[in-house]
Amino acid sequence: MDRHYHFIGGDRGGWRVTRIDAVIGASLDAVARLEVRNSLQLESAPAGTWALRGFTSNVRYAERDEVTALRAVQEGLNRPEARCAALIRIRKNAAWWALAQDERREIFERQSRHTRLGLDYLPAIARQLHHSRDLGEPFDFLTSFEFAPGHTADFDRLVAQLRETPEWPYVDREVDIRLELDGA
Repeated sequence: MDRHYHFIGGDRGGWRVTRIDAVIGASLDAVARLEVRNSLQLESAPAGTWALRGFTSNVRYAERDEVTALRAVQEGLNRPEARCAALIRIRKNAAWWALAQDERREIFERQSRHTRLGLDYLPAIARQLHHSRDLGEPFDFLTSFEFAPGHTADFDRLVAQLRETPEWPYVDREVDIRLELDGA
């Protein structure tokens, strides 16, 4: 399977968009549906209002024990009970990217406890990080989250906790797109 993804907002797709929130910075145009395509290239021009691109990669800021802990409890996307989702688009500022890798790691994990916070919500909330900065996109990361309707409050708590960490002042644009499968 290809590691490249396109997230196309428009009038078709498997996910119904329930809301789009501009948390920091500009929003995206309102759309009714989200289509997810797993391919390097789009075979045809998207019929949507906007398209976001990203690719999956290795875990970049985690150490071996953290990767092992994540893999022990992380479940994949597309679970039948996971009828709710979020796609969060993040761009970090120039100050973040001016830091050395070890300085970003210090803020990301030792100060903000990013991985540890996420572990507290696994396996109920599945996630997949997509890198976009290296593709020349106007944002750095897209993270897909999926969860059962009964875990929506847990997801909201997780996101609120992350937004209060020392890592978040480096975010200069965040768009939170909430999704549901029909019948959720």
